[in-house]
Amino acid sequence: MGDEKVKDDALKMLGLFQVLPRLVVFDLDYTLWPFYCECRSKREMPSLYPHAKGILHALKDKGIDVAVASRSPTPDIAKTFLDKLGIQSMFVAQEIFSSWTHKTEHFQRIHRRTGVPFSSMLFFDDEDRNIDAVSKMGVTSIFVGNGVNLGALRQGLATFTQNSVPSETERNKRK
Repeated sequence: MGDEKVKDDALKMLGLFQVLPRLVVFDLDYTLWPFYCECRSKREMPSLYPHAKGILHALKDKGIDVAVASRSPTPDIAKTFLDKLGIQSMFVAQEIFSSWTHKTEHFQRIHRRTGVPFSSMLFFDDEDRNIDAVSKMGVTSIFVGNGVNLGALRQGLATFTQNSVPSETERNKRK
């Protein structure tokens, strides 16, 4: 499926949901691309997972900001690859640094930079420990097994909508 077809499908999908995140955050390694940066050379030409670019463009077209949270020990390679792929300028925040905090520090920085509350963020990652830690911060977090794709996007949007619907007790408090 080409980037334009994926983008069109993602835009249709985004149109089905009443509540959308203000910011979608992506891990890099094995989420946007199928490798670890530290195992590659800056001289190489990287590739994204097949649906990644179309999804990124659809989110931008819909007015939803995108950011990167990566625990890479080689941020220089990651940033070079984002540049080579022509997507570096798409991200409102790029927190790419080695860390033992399972991305909580990355999200604190993203929050400070963007002002977007954690509850208005959607996050995609391939590591359970990052999903668990970031979920506890109030971010809707989705595990991706083989990179971000339209199925993961649909799951993320559905889960985000569920998490955004006020509970019965919250609705009663407002009355």
